[in-house]
Amino acid sequence: MISIRKVMATDHKRCDELYAKAELCVSNDDWESAQKHVKDFVENILFHFHQEEDVLFPSFEEITGMRHGPTEMMRHEHEQMRALITELEKTFENKNKDRYLGLSETLLIYMQQHNMKEEQMLYPMIDEKCADRAEELINGISCKINNMA
Repeated sequence: MISIRKVMATDHKRCDELYAKAELCVSNDDWESAQKHVKDFVENILFHFHQEEDVLFPSFEEITGMRHGPTEMMRHEHEQMRALITELEKTFENKNKDRYLGLSETLLIYMQQHNMKEEQMLYPMIDEKCADRAEELINGISCKINNMA
Protein backbone atom coordinates (compact mmCIF):
# COMPACT_ATOMS: atom_id res chain seq x y z
CA MET A 1 0.00 0.00 0.00
CA ILE A 2 1.31 3.42 -0.95
CA SER A 3 1.63 6.01 1.79
CA ILE A 4 1.44 9.76 2.03
CA ARG A 5 5.05 9.63 3.16
CA LYS A 6 6.10 7.83 -0.03
CA VAL A 7 4.11 10.14 -2.33
CA MET A 8 5.39 13.32 -0.70
CA ALA A 9 8.99 12.08 -0.34
CA THR A 10 8.95 11.24 -4.04
CA ASP A 11 7.77 14.77 -4.74
CA HIS A 12 10.59 16.13 -2.56
CA LYS A 13 13.05 14.24 -4.76
CA ARG A 14 11.40 15.60 -7.91
CA CYS A 15 11.64 19.17 -6.61
CA ASP A 16 15.28 18.55 -5.61
CA GLU A 17 16.04 17.44 -9.17
CA LEU A 18 14.45 20.59 -10.59
CA TYR A 19 16.45 22.67 -8.12
CA ALA A 20 19.70 20.93 -9.16
CA LYS A 21 19.04 21.55 -12.87
CA ALA A 22 18.49 25.26 -12.22
CA GLU A 23 21.61 25.54 -10.08
CA LEU A 24 23.74 23.71 -12.66
CA CYS A 25 22.59 26.00 -15.47
CA VAL A 26 23.34 29.11 -13.42
CA SER A 27 26.75 27.81 -12.36
CA ASN A 28 27.54 27.20 -16.06
CA ASP A 29 26.33 30.70 -17.01
CA ASP A 30 23.61 29.11 -19.16
CA TRP A 31 21.05 31.77 -18.30
CA GLU A 32 18.74 30.82 -21.16
CA SER A 33 18.30 27.21 -20.00
CA ALA A 34 18.28 28.33 -16.39
CA GLN A 35 15.22 30.48 -17.09
CA LYS A 36 13.08 27.37 -17.66
CA HIS A 37 14.60 25.35 -14.84
CA VAL A 38 14.33 28.12 -12.24
CA LYS A 39 10.70 28.68 -13.24
CA ASP A 40 9.95 24.93 -13.07
CA PHE A 41 11.58 24.60 -9.66
CA VAL A 42 9.78 27.62 -8.18
CA GLU A 43 6.36 26.57 -9.52
CA ASN A 44 6.76 23.01 -8.29
CA ILE A 45 8.13 23.76 -4.82
CA LEU A 46 5.43 26.36 -4.20
CA PHE A 47 2.78 23.91 -5.39
CA HIS A 48 4.23 21.28 -3.04
CA PHE A 49 3.91 23.73 -0.14
CA HIS A 50 0.34 24.48 -1.22
CA GLN A 51 -0.57 20.76 -1.23
CA GLU A 52 0.76 20.39 2.30
CA GLU A 53 -0.76 23.59 3.68
CA ASP A 54 -4.17 23.26 2.02
CA VAL A 55 -4.69 19.48 1.92
CA LEU A 56 -2.46 17.45 4.23
CA PHE A 57 -1.95 19.73 7.21
CA PRO A 58 -5.63 20.68 7.65
CA SER A 59 -6.66 17.00 7.52
CA PHE A 60 -4.06 16.10 10.12
CA GLU A 61 -5.05 19.06 12.33
CA GLU A 62 -8.74 18.25 12.07
CA ILE A 63 -8.22 14.63 13.10
CA THR A 64 -5.67 15.24 15.87
CA GLY A 65 -6.75 18.66 17.10
CA MET A 66 -3.06 19.69 16.99
CA ARG A 67 -2.97 23.10 15.38
CA HIS A 68 0.13 24.43 17.13
CA GLY A 69 2.43 21.48 16.70
CA PRO A 70 4.48 20.16 13.81
CA THR A 71 2.27 21.61 11.08
CA GLU A 72 2.65 25.11 12.47
CA MET A 73 6.44 24.68 12.41
CA MET A 74 6.36 23.37 8.84
CA ARG A 75 4.26 26.36 7.73
CA HIS A 76 6.76 28.67 9.37
CA GLU A 77 9.62 26.96 7.54
CA HIS A 78 7.68 27.22 4.27
CA GLU A 79 7.47 30.98 4.81
CA GLN A 80 11.21 31.18 5.40
CA MET A 81 11.84 29.23 2.20
CA ARG A 82 9.35 31.36 0.24
CA ALA A 83 11.31 34.44 1.28
CA LEU A 84 14.56 32.84 0.08
CA ILE A 85 12.89 31.79 -3.18
CA THR A 86 11.67 35.35 -3.77
CA GLU A 87 15.18 36.65 -3.20
CA LEU A 88 16.58 33.91 -5.43
CA GLU A 89 14.22 34.93 -8.25
CA LYS A 90 15.25 38.59 -7.95
CA THR A 91 18.90 37.61 -8.00
CA PHE A 92 18.29 35.41 -11.04
CA GLU A 93 16.62 38.29 -12.89
CA ASN A 94 19.76 40.38 -12.25
CA LYS A 95 21.97 37.48 -13.41
CA ASN A 96 24.06 37.75 -10.27
CA LYS A 97 25.66 34.33 -10.37
CA ASP A 98 27.59 34.51 -7.07
CA ARG A 99 24.62 35.81 -5.10
CA TYR A 100 22.30 33.27 -6.74
CA LEU A 101 24.60 30.37 -5.88
CA GLY A 102 24.99 31.62 -2.30
CA LEU A 103 21.23 31.91 -1.79
CA SER A 104 20.78 28.60 -3.56
CA GLU A 105 23.13 26.89 -1.11
CA THR A 106 21.25 28.37 1.84
CA LEU A 107 17.93 27.25 0.36
CA LEU A 108 19.29 23.75 -0.21
CA ILE A 109 20.26 23.44 3.46
CA TYR A 110 16.80 24.63 4.54
CA MET A 111 15.09 22.22 2.14
CA GLN A 112 17.18 19.25 3.26
CA GLN A 113 16.51 19.87 6.94
CA HIS A 114 12.83 20.58 6.32
CA ASN A 115 12.31 17.52 4.14
CA MET A 116 14.00 15.29 6.68
CA LYS A 117 11.62 16.49 9.42
CA GLU A 118 8.61 15.89 7.22
CA GLU A 119 9.75 12.49 5.96
CA GLN A 120 10.99 11.19 9.30
CA MET A 121 8.37 12.64 11.62
CA LEU A 122 5.36 14.44 10.15
CA TYR A 123 4.44 12.25 7.18
CA PRO A 124 4.50 9.05 9.27
CA MET A 125 2.24 10.82 11.80
CA ILE A 126 -0.12 11.85 8.99
CA ASP A 127 -0.11 8.30 7.61
CA GLU A 128 -1.03 6.96 11.03
CA LYS A 129 -3.64 9.53 12.05
CA CYS A 130 -5.24 9.96 8.62
CA ALA A 131 -5.22 6.27 7.68
CA ASP A 132 -8.97 6.22 6.99
CA ARG A 133 -8.59 9.19 4.61
CA ALA A 134 -5.22 8.20 3.16
CA GLU A 135 -6.51 6.97 -0.19
CA GLU A 136 -8.54 10.15 -0.73
CA LEU A 137 -5.59 12.36 0.23
CA ILE A 138 -3.08 10.39 -1.84
CA ASN A 139 -5.32 10.32 -4.91
CA GLY A 140 -5.92 14.06 -4.76
CA ILE A 141 -2.28 14.92 -4.18
CA SER A 142 -0.88 12.37 -6.65
CA CYS A 143 -3.20 13.55 -9.39
CA LYS A 144 -2.25 17.19 -8.92
CA ILE A 145 1.47 16.48 -8.49
CA ASN A 146 1.55 14.23 -11.56
CA ASN A 147 -0.13 16.94 -13.61
CA MET A 148 2.63 19.38 -12.55
CA ALA A 149 5.45 17.01 -13.62
